[in-house]
Amino acid sequence: MLHPFDDYPVHSTPEPILHVANESPNAYDRFFFNGFSPDGSLFFAVALGLYPNRQVIDGAFSIVRSGPSSGGNEGVQHNVRASGRCPADRTETEVGPLKVEIVEPMQTHRIKLSDEHGISADLTCRAASPAIEEPRFTHRVGGRIRMDYTRLTQFCSWQGWIELDGERIEIGADAGVVGVRDRSWGLRPVGDSIPGPRSMPQFYWLWAPTVFDDICTHFALNEEADGRPWHQSGAVVPRLADGEPGLDPGRVQRSTEARADVRWQPGTRWAGALTTRLQMWNAEPVEVTYEPIMNFYMSGVGYRHPEWGHGRWVGEQASTRDRIDPADVDPTSIVGLHVQALSRARYGDREGIGIVEQLIVGPHEPTGLTGALDGFGAADG
Repeated sequence: MLHPFDDYPVHSTPEPILHVANESPNAYDRFFFNGFSPDGSLFFAVALGLYPNRQVIDGAFSIVRSGPSSGGNEGVQHNVRASGRCPADRTETEVGPLKVEIVEPMQTHRIKLSDEHGISADLTCRAASPAIEEPRFTHRVGGRIRMDYTRLTQFCSWQGWIELDGERIEIGADAGVVGVRDRSWGLRPVGDSIPGPRSMPQFYWLWAPTVFDDICTHFALNEEADGRPWHQSGAVVPRLADGEPGLDPGRVQRSTEARADVRWQPGTRWAGALTTRLQMWNAEPVEVTYEPIMNFYMSGVGYRHPEWGHGRWVGEQASTRDRIDPADVDPTSIVGLHVQALSRARYGDREGIGIVEQLIVGPHEPTGLTGALDGFGAADG
């Protein structure tokens, strides 16, 4: 099947550009965005993924408000979800009420959510840093590929509006709402499980993108059950001025090693405090400390959700709204395991705000975890 993009010299296989090179049902291509105010009173996230070999497209929009302006919804996470049949033309990045528009690659994106469930939005994401190409994620379990994908991370600033149950939230240029977007594509477990023997799951993941006034720092770490890292990466990038290019790899300072010290919250798999350390080439290490102030639950945008999980077939034109009240969340449940903790951050004299994403499943020898979902027994792990 031909596409207008086939007229460009961008092919990486002999096939037309819309033909997926890998026949695995776990092939995917995904957008993720989040945004947050400096005082933590507003947090929102967007996800949209295409799974061409499963013929599924899905997406979600979530919002959390805190503080006096939350209107009785203190900390409650409101989620709009949508799912449908993946279009043959995968440049059609729209599902149900949600649309992700690439206005200018690596520079400007627009998120539109029409009002089907009492939540609507029109938001513009502009590059606030150069895009960071992370090292390729390749993970084998028992000799078989479990993950093989590429991801980019880029910091951004937000403008626009969100309407929640009739209340309009204006996000102006002076509001200081910033965030992170990532784009990833390749193979990872999505949709219904592939048949075969089962073993105890194991996944240890920390991700800490952070915004300061003049720079942004990025940290990512995956470890095996014995604590050996199978993926580690980090970078320092400048905050961009208006008009500076979002694709400028020469301005990405990469780390040679990324490590973390974590103080865990008892009975959970959540970090109570975190220090990341990026070893830089011919430069002083970059050490950032984090103090979590609220959790965003990633199941709200599809991650590990039992019904609306990424790549699951829900229906031709399906959409819904639900909510997550943090008072009802079991930290060791499917909802509670995977979080992005909005956190105050410090790097030397700099004070900033960032995300500490955590997904820790199964055993992890350095922290004493032995089961699949058990929490840490002591504050120090």
